[in-house]
Amino acid sequence: MNLAIENYLTQNARWPQQGQHILAQHDDQSVIVYQAYRPSTGTFAIANGRLGGPDFSFNRMSWIKPNFLWMMYRSGWGTKAGQEITLGLRIRRPFFESLLAQAVPSSFDPARYAHNQAWKDDVAASDVRLQWDPDHAPDGSKVDRRAIQLGLRGDALRALAERELLEVIDMSAFVEAQRAFALGDLPSLKTPVEHVLTSA
Repeated sequence: MNLAIENYLTQNARWPQQGQHILAQHDDQSVIVYQAYRPSTGTFAIANGRLGGPDFSFNRMSWIKPNFLWMMYRSGWGTKAGQEITLGLRIRRPFFESLLAQAVPSSFDPARYAHNQAWKDDVAASDVRLQWDPDHAPDGSKVDRRAIQLGLRGDALRALAERELLEVIDMSAFVEAQRAFALGDLPSLKTPVEHVLTSA
């Protein structure tokens, strides 16, 4: 698995404990984001190095998460129906940064918009949604820090699936191996290395 891995407790000691932060595995060229799929969609992506296949819909919004533990909370460590295959998607960093630049909040933000209609107009015009949610500990409990997810549709989703995706990483075996540690043996738990990419 082509990802840097480190002990969870070591990482947790250096992560910010509060505030809005994008924690991600990244370098100058790329950022890793995560998604969890049903087996048919996940195996297609692994085999073809891109998203698609008969069960992948370009007509609905698809949410990417740069924070591994938020993805594990969402998928139940790969146990929820339709989320059994965990993928790490290595995407071009300029593309990720462009998504952030064009993202519209998924709910009205009075600090950003003078009135509700201005926000609705931006929502209608943008292919990218931004949502800050509580981050989660390995056992699924909420922490004070907040994590980002980005919803993509239209041209943004096509770009992710077909042009900006550098590598599809099958993480399912890793997730299965770490699941038991997440629920009862944190000193043994390993997670992908993540550092703050940016803070809000």
